[in-house]
Amino acid sequence: MKYKDYYATLGVQRGASAAEIKKAYRRLARKYHPDVSKEKNAEERFKEVGEAYDVLGDAEKRAAYDRLGAHRPGQDFRPPPDWEREFATRGGFGPGEAVDLGELFEQLFGAMGGRGHGARGGRGGFAAAGRDLEATVQVSLEEAARGTEVRLHLSVPGPGPDGRPHPEPREIIVRIPQGVTDGQKLRVPGKGGPGTNGGPPGALYLNIALRPHRLFKADGHDLSLDLPVAPWEAVAGAAVEIPTLEGKVRLKIPAGAQAGQKFRLAGRGLPRPRGGAGDLYAVLQIVTPPAPSARERELFDELALASSFNPRAHME
Repeated sequence: MKYKDYYATLGVQRGASAAEIKKAYRRLARKYHPDVSKEKNAEERFKEVGEAYDVLGDAEKRAAYDRLGAHRPGQDFRPPPDWEREFATRGGFGPGEAVDLGELFEQLFGAMGGRGHGARGGRGGFAAAGRDLEATVQVSLEEAARGTEVRLHLSVPGPGPDGRPHPEPREIIVRIPQGVTDGQKLRVPGKGGPGTNGGPPGALYLNIALRPHRLFKADGHDLSLDLPVAPWEAVAGAAVEIPTLEGKVRLKIPAGAQAGQKFRLAGRGLPRPRGGAGDLYAVLQIVTPPAPSARERELFDELALASSFNPRAHME
């Protein structure tokens, strides 16, 4: 049979760690995924990368592959006799025999395309769990606060006509619980790729990305809000109305408030999964009238003459 160098396919050394192999596979799978890649041979390379990872990503398969020895890609070779006795379901492999290495591993361990973990099946192969999938989900702050459902259109690896992994479109509806935060990863069991030989399906991992909001900024479960006030409101104090995710509330601004000062509204942030909620911080911004009237200018001039306040005294 002809040798396939799965290490070269993934671009890693033979002594690479499991984490390095997984990282290389993810990078190449993204690069050659038929749904997004512009490479001419993307589908073929995607299948080659999937076959290589199916073998090297599983400790038992990798051990069996390593015992074949190292050869040139495409070179005719004969597996060691002890390898045939331990692993082969058919004997007498001779140089140049039309046996595909990927198909051989498929016969020994089950259909290609799973991640290799799972219980051993009968003599026909292993019961392997399906491949895990990953997707990014964008939600608004309001959706994060109350929870929502999202409809995803994913490409799920499934067995093709030739028995190799083949991307299939699938629509998945998942529930996003309330209180998710930016960068959070959710695991949805059973929504990944299909298992093989009776193995369970993989999981779907959702990366949560909060959409930018026109008013609020999120930091975990806490929110912040720039709160503009007029100069006289900061000087004399005022009760102002401010928005929250649950509606408007009134906030008392004390006399002599300063720009950048924070006011904490407890429990007005995003809800927490185990109860309670984060806080909302209103950050004071002192804003002057963009086009003051003549009378307003007169009053500001009077204030300038009457006041002894020097905002730059610390620079002198």
